[in-house]
Amino acid sequence: MLSNTIIKRYTYRTRKDIADWQRAQNLAMQPDNPRYYLLQELYSDICNDALLSSQISNREEPVMARPFVLTDKSGKPDKNATLELSELPFIQDLIKAILDSEFYGVTLTEFTPEGFTVLPRKHIDPENGRFYPDCLGGSYVNYRQLKEYGKSILEFNSGHIGILNKTVPHVLFKKFAQSCWSELCEIYGIPPRFLKTDTQDPEMLRRAEDMLREMGSAAAMVIDNSEELSFASGINTSGDVYNNLITLCNREISMVISGAVIGQDTVNGNYSKEESNKDILQRLIESDSRMVELYFNSFVLPSLRRMKMISDRELKFSFCAIEDLSDLWTKTVAIMPYYDIDPKWIKEKFGVEVTASKTPAALSIAKSDFFA
Repeated sequence: MLSNTIIKRYTYRTRKDIADWQRAQNLAMQPDNPRYYLLQELYSDICNDALLSSQISNREEPVMARPFVLTDKSGKPDKNATLELSELPFIQDLIKAILDSEFYGVTLTEFTPEGFTVLPRKHIDPENGRFYPDCLGGSYVNYRQLKEYGKSILEFNSGHIGILNKTVPHVLFKKFAQSCWSELCEIYGIPPRFLKTDTQDPEMLRRAEDMLREMGSAAAMVIDNSEELSFASGINTSGDVYNNLITLCNREISMVISGAVIGQDTVNGNYSKEESNKDILQRLIESDSRMVELYFNSFVLPSLRRMKMISDRELKFSFCAIEDLSDLWTKTVAIMPYYDIDPKWIKEKFGVEVTASKTPAALSIAKSDFFA
């Protein structure tokens, strides 16, 4: 098992800059022996950014929460097989691993007796199919040549370096701006104070230091007529330059992950713009859902059948269509006066308990907006 060969190394959390990013890219793009450990460590570091992590979650969670179904060749749903797959303890982790491959560039997974494992990406060379037990070492395993490949070892390869690579400079600049703004607050939030005294007199110098040190809790002191207490003038800025840089970086991060800026621009935002931006994000979610379906039908389901984790029947994985219940209710109300509708279906779709029929006159009440 590949997971048992991993040599763990301590990851030093140091401040990263653009030079580190360029060095990581150059190492990953070497034509002969590409290594990805620096780039993957950088990806893991920037994902601690609050906005970036939330944007990734906003794109992945709708796919993970979406119900799915297994159907036979005729398109008939197989409820037992669907329930069997949905009850596998690692199914949500597996879907997330597939989605993460677009952001990180690759995901290599392994089924072990202990469960399901996502192998550390910094040990992987997806271009040549190499797995390095020691991410800093030279020895490797050609995992695509292993007999377990395609069975207990599954690879989800995006074919590119990862979407996160486009967000790296924006997160780094954002961290820099936040650090500078924090330093500005520390230095100029409270005006620096100074006391002129006779520094050649040890007693007066000690007394002056004690007074300045205690000034935070007791802003009162008695000074000699030869001493002078003053406050330095701060700079005439509230950190707008840092705020503007942070805002720019946030917008660029959102554009990369979600395709639009959603719910952040409270000054220039409006309802129609938000709806258009949500449509853009929804198209990305639909694309991600389609990718998961392709991976499941091509690799995941055959692998699970070989390992006897699901029934040995050739079924097709697909996500259930997302219904617009508001539009469906409007159509349902429109046909109520002309056709009989199954009360059981009404309860399943809208959660409305239908107990008895109404007169045609009373049906006009149902034309009001159910979702208002």
